Amino acid sequence: MRRLIRLTGPDALSLLQGLVSNDVLPLKARGIVYAALLTPQGRYLADFFVVNTGTELLLDLPESLADGVMRRLAMYRLRADVAFAVSDLSVSRGIGDAPEGALPDPRHPALGWRLYGAPLPEATVDWDAIRVAHIIPETGVELIPDETLILEAGFERLNGVDFRKGCYVGQEVTARMKHKTELRKGLVRLHISGTAPAGTPILMADGREAGRLFTQSGDRALAQMRLDRLAGPLQAGDAILRADA
Repeated sequence: MRRLIRLTGPDALSLLQGLVSNDVLPLKARGIVYAALLTPQGRYLADFFVVNTGTELLLDLPESLADGVMRRLAMYRLRADVAFAVSDLSVSRGIGDAPEGALPDPRHPALGWRLYGAPLPEATVDWDAIRVAHIIPETGVELIPDETLILEAGFERLNGVDFRKGCYVGQEVTARMKHKTELRKGLVRLHISGTAPAGTPILMADGREAGRLFTQSGDRALAQMRLDRLAGPLQAGDAILRADA
């Protein structure tokens, strides 16, 4: 489920610009940007789309995280001239030919389009299969509040972070990970035989933990892994995993 929040006031974009991981100033014109809100320590709090439909500015948020995001935005608002209100628009999404007014999902072309307005009939799409095929994390599954680091979740590849925009909450930690360290962990796709619940630890043959299993689709799965522990047989519960070719 999603919630749409309408942002009004001349300071709406500048408020977001100082808080979120991506550059939203291009949204002075019609468009869509994927971004995250982080803790000061650089941990993920929420991900969302910032959308200029051509007539209004919207936040397209996961329903489960919307209240917390709005409380945090209100906390940072101070004297900024910006107001928030729940929008009565709906968000529809699909793949294939996009309807008039739709915007491309900025994370990956395989995720199709998003449309803001009257609801459309829900398309029959195996979104988990698309996410696994293209290593795209999902809110509340691979993206865990107060835990996930967005570069380890692939936000640079998914157009969710901008390293030239200047300061935002959590920027220092994120920039340091980009420029001064080599990532030791990351979201990867593995081949899987069998099944195991999301969150199951993935163990090496010697019993050391290598990562955690998340979304499965067919014989592939997404996992958050230590990148130096991908070689050799891996096991999560009763499931056997190996690096995907």
